Amino acid sequence: MRIGSMSSPKLPSLVDLCVQKVIDNIRYLGNVGSVELYLLERILPHCTLDQLMHVEKASEGSDLSPVTDKLWKRFFEKQFGTNCTNEVIRRMQAKRVSFKWMQLYEAKLKEVAEAENEAVDRIKQRYKKEDAKKQSRQVRLCTKVPPSSKKRFWGDSGPGYNVSNVKSNIMKKAKIEFLKSPEVKNLAAMKRNSIQRNVSSSSIMKTGSISGIASTSKNPKSTKRII
Repeated sequence: MRIGSMSSPKLPSLVDLCVQKVIDNIRYLGNVGSVELYLLERILPHCTLDQLMHVEKASEGSDLSPVTDKLWKRFFEKQFGTNCTNEVIRRMQAKRVSFKWMQLYEAKLKEVAEAENEAVDRIKQRYKKEDAKKQSRQVRLCTKVPPSSKKRFWGDSGPGYNVSNVKSNIMKKAKIEFLKSPEVKNLAAMKRNSIQRNVSSSSIMKTGSISGIASTSKNPKSTKRII
């Protein structure tokens, strides 16, 4: 076997070694404005979204869109969907305008953030209204009504029952039931009858004494007899 007939592996060029070294350390990549575009074609596709954004900002003043525009379109489609990407393309064609996909990505990202903030604000306002309703209900339930100057009487038709000095509703109910009991009603009736008899007897005595005095004053002879 001849030594010359053996195929030797192809050795990487110095450029290939440099490109591979950059790819291995791509997280440290910054301003690439002075790098040739054909080299960036091999390097930048290995960037993540944040890394590519950092390279774009660090290389401000250099137009990297010939290399990065298709990369930004890929990120746009990955994050916002194929339908949204096709809709953006349709609108640009209809209006006969063209924007870089990095600009479109940033604009869409801002639009989504604003929509999310508006949704959060609406939810916050809704919760505030619900909290206000709850607070108003609690205030109405806890509000203490000042006592009325007039005495309140509890009970059905007929004579009322003065229970204004009783604070608890249960005690008021118990006192009303007690006042409605037959025993209490009988005692109250006996008391009323006794008062009526006393009043009638005293009125009779007053009437008799007054009539006696009047008859004596009208008959002077009887007065003389007594004297």
